[in-house]
Amino acid sequence: MQNKKQVFIWSLFDFANSSYAVIIAAFVFAVYFTGVVCEKNPAGDFLWSLGINISMLISAVLNPVCGALADKTSNKKAFLFFFTVLAVVPTALLYFTGAGTIALALILFVVSNIGFQTGLTFYDAFISDIAEEKYYNKVSAFGYAVGYIGSLISVLLVFPFKDNYNLLFVVTALFFLVFSMPLFLFLKEKKIVRGDTEKINYFSYGFVKVFNTLKHIGKYRNLRNFLIAFFLYIDAVNTIIFFSGIYASKTLNFGITELAVFFIIVQFTAMLGSFLFGWVGDKLGILRSIILTLFFWIAIILFIFIFVHENSYLVIGSVKVHLFFLAGGFAGTFLGSTQSLSRALMTKLTPRDIKTEFFGFYSLFEKTSTLLGPLTFGLVSWLSGSQRFAILSVGIFFVLGLLMLKTVHENEHLTHNT
Repeated sequence: MQNKKQVFIWSLFDFANSSYAVIIAAFVFAVYFTGVVCEKNPAGDFLWSLGINISMLISAVLNPVCGALADKTSNKKAFLFFFTVLAVVPTALLYFTGAGTIALALILFVVSNIGFQTGLTFYDAFISDIAEEKYYNKVSAFGYAVGYIGSLISVLLVFPFKDNYNLLFVVTALFFLVFSMPLFLFLKEKKIVRGDTEKINYFSYGFVKVFNTLKHIGKYRNLRNFLIAFFLYIDAVNTIIFFSGIYASKTLNFGITELAVFFIIVQFTAMLGSFLFGWVGDKLGILRSIILTLFFWIAIILFIFIFVHENSYLVIGSVKVHLFFLAGGFAGTFLGSTQSLSRALMTKLTPRDIKTEFFGFYSLFEKTSTLLGPLTFGLVSWLSGSQRFAILSVGIFFVLGLLMLKTVHENEHLTHNT
């Protein structure tokens, strides 16, 4: 069964951290950093990507290590609280950044993004604490849907603070902190009673456990195949997230208002997609539903490549709607559903006693994938001189992910390797 009150309390953390995801990681701070902090210096884009890569790599290393420790101590909440504070405090301190404060802004962003990205491992691993297996998909979908409501509200906050981004960063930190507190105060964490009572060296335990898991991961064939498939297709999803605003700005010449409207459309449809595929996943099965979303992703990429350009509009009565808004609506629908279904399948395939550790690997695969996709996008864009061909190249990762998913069996559970 599922405890609806506990599920709601858990989902509020998704609502809370969405403010960081939108305002800092995806939209406003990126523009502020390259335009204001770096004073439109051409090196700004490189420094921004450097900050993203450094923080994601550190988080990728920390995730499975901290996950193994959280499983050993059965204390996910303490780890999540630490990394939440690590995200919130530097975000608030962005208030003191401005023109020329490149080192300060970059350090604060790197530290805050490490906190944000690493904390997600422990948040995701709570699903099996608050719901039985048959409800994993619905609970995961509900969490993403609530998170996208938070994202939508966060985008709307841009308008009243568009002339004072520094204050917006403080508001973002407060939003994150306030709405995350119910989880820490009221969510009940299931404790796993272990027979061993020996004292451990916490510094070395996590690394040793992860090394042993990596050494024997071949024995976890089904989960290994899913993680490889996930790495490939989530790489494409993350690349689209990372470059959609840049594509709209540079190739389609969107202004800040058009960009804000675009992100509102994406967040709203992502919310609806999460709810929709919570139902579809139960009807078709989680694995089949993921495959369905990947076919739609490929169709969206082909649509953008063939039909979307600077002056491509759909005329509805007397209203002209840019086709990129239409593409963004569909992309949002399958953005929320792909993420939600993947988390639900990961939860289903992994036993409780190593849940957080393997969610650490899940996060590692997701975060390291942000290096390959953007590199491919940038390389193709540079060699071809067109971001349209770069968008098309992203589809390769969806195709490879689909092929790898054919080796995954939804009802084959992972057994703990002793």
